[in-house]
Amino acid sequence: MNEMDIKGMDARIKALKKSAEELKAMAGDFPAVYRNTSRVLAGIKMLELNLSDLLDQELLP
Repeated sequence: MNEMDIKGMDARIKALKKSAEELKAMAGDFPAVYRNTSRVLAGIKMLELNLSDLLDQELLP
């Protein structure tokens, strides 16, 4: 496996998720922002799932 900063990627994905959740909470009466942040969060979920596969491989002996 190539050298990857998996923990660094995990931290950035968590930061993205936090930012998107905050933006969604701020959307209020702006439906487009609310819908688009929902889509962003779906993409972030895919990143979390991809990264969990890498973390699982890294933890195996």
